[in-house]
Amino acid sequence: MKKTLKDIDVKGKKVLVRVDYNVPLDANLNITNDKRIAATLPTIQYLLEQNAAIILMAHLGRPKGKAVAEMSLKPVAPRLSELLGKPVKFVAGDAISAEAKNAAADLKPGEILLLENLRFHPEEEGKNAAGEKDKSAMDAFAKELASMGEVFVQDAFGTVHRAHASTAAIVKYVKDAAAGFLVEKELKFLGEALDNAQRPFAAILGGAKVSDKISVIENLLNKVDSVIIGGAMAYTFLKSQGISVGTSLVEDDKLDLAKELLKKAAEKKVGFLLPQDHVVADKVDFVNKLVPEGAQVKITEGSSIADGFMGVDAGPKSIEQFAQTVKSAKTIVWNGPLGIFEIPEFSKGTVEIAKLVAQATDSGAVSVVGGGDSVSAVKKAGVDKRITHISTGGGASLEFLEGKELPGIAALPDKK
Repeated sequence: MKKTLKDIDVKGKKVLVRVDYNVPLDANLNITNDKRIAATLPTIQYLLEQNAAIILMAHLGRPKGKAVAEMSLKPVAPRLSELLGKPVKFVAGDAISAEAKNAAADLKPGEILLLENLRFHPEEEGKNAAGEKDKSAMDAFAKELASMGEVFVQDAFGTVHRAHASTAAIVKYVKDAAAGFLVEKELKFLGEALDNAQRPFAAILGGAKVSDKISVIENLLNKVDSVIIGGAMAYTFLKSQGISVGTSLVEDDKLDLAKELLKKAAEKKVGFLLPQDHVVADKVDFVNKLVPEGAQVKITEGSSIADGFMGVDAGPKSIEQFAQTVKSAKTIVWNGPLGIFEIPEFSKGTVEIAKLVAQATDSGAVSVVGGGDSVSAVKKAGVDKRITHISTGGGASLEFLEGKELPGIAALPDKK
C-alpha cells in the first residue's frame, strides 16, 4: 500500500501537487469541460484546511517541448478560482522561471499557485533540448520543480502511467510524498475490482483494435468469470473462427493471437462472449461522423456479415445475450465502446450496455468504467451517477487492467 495524503504531515508546508488539468479548450481558449479541475477539489480543500501553501503542476495538450500560447494553462486559474471561491495565482511563460520560483517562495499558507504547462519543457517528458531521450535532463528538471516545495502529492491519475519528471522523478527530491484523494480512490476501486472482486466478475471490452487490448485480455483471463467483446475488435475474433465479417475492420495479423486467446479462455473456463448479430452498413462517413445519404443500414440474422457491409454496432440479440451476463455480475469492469459510438445511429449497443451496467450497480454490483468513449456512454445514457467508479485516466486505467506497473504510483513511498 502506498502512502496517501492523510499519512503525511502537510500542516503549514509548501506542497507540490501534480494534477491533471489537460482540459479541452475552444477556439477562444474557453474551457469546455472542467470535470478534471473539479476532480482535484477534495485534495486541494483538504490541503487548505491544513493551512498548506499549494503549488499545482500540470500539462495541457502536446506542445512537444516548446511554449505554445494556445496550450497555456492560463485559462485554468480563473476557473479553479471560481470553483474554490478563492484566488489562484498564475505565472505565465515558464514553470521554472525566476518569476515562478519567486512566486512559489513568497506563497503563504492557504494560498495557491498554478505553474505554467510543464510540457513546454522537453525535460518533463524525459528529453533534452535536441529532443533525444535524456534521463539526466529529466532529473534536473524534476529537481528544479522539487526545489519550490517540501512535500509532493500525486493526484493526476491520468498521467501516472508516464515516467515523467513531475509524475515519478520528482519524488526523489522531496522530503515526503503521497497519493492524493483522487489517485487513492482510483487505486482503491481498480485494485479491489481486480484483486478482491465479488463474483461473478465480468469484463466488457470494446474499441477498435485487439492489439490495444491484448495484454488487458490476457491479464483479465486470470481474474474474471466472463469477458464480453464488442466494437471492431470483435470482428477479428469472429474472423479467426472462420466467420465472414464483410468489410468490417479486422487486424489480419492478429487472427492467430485471437484464436490463442479464445483457446486460453476455454482452458480457464472463462465465458468469452462475442456478438451474435450486428448492425451493419455499406457506407460510413468516418470523417464527418455520420451515415451518408443512401447508405444501407440493417441488422444481420446471425454472426456473419455479407460482403460489402461492415459491422458498426452490436445487434439486439447480442445485447440480450450480454444482458444476462451483466445482470448476474457482482463486479463489472468496462473499457471501450461496442460500436461506432460517435455516430448516433450506431451508439445504441454502447448506450444499452451502459444502462445494463447501471442496473447491475443498483442491484449491488461494483462497477468500474474507464476509457473516454465508455465514460461518454454512461453520461449519454444518463446513468453516470449510478456507476460505482468512473476512472479519470483512460491510458492509466487500461495499463492498470493490463497488470502493468504505473511509474507515477511505483515512485511513491509505501505506508510504514
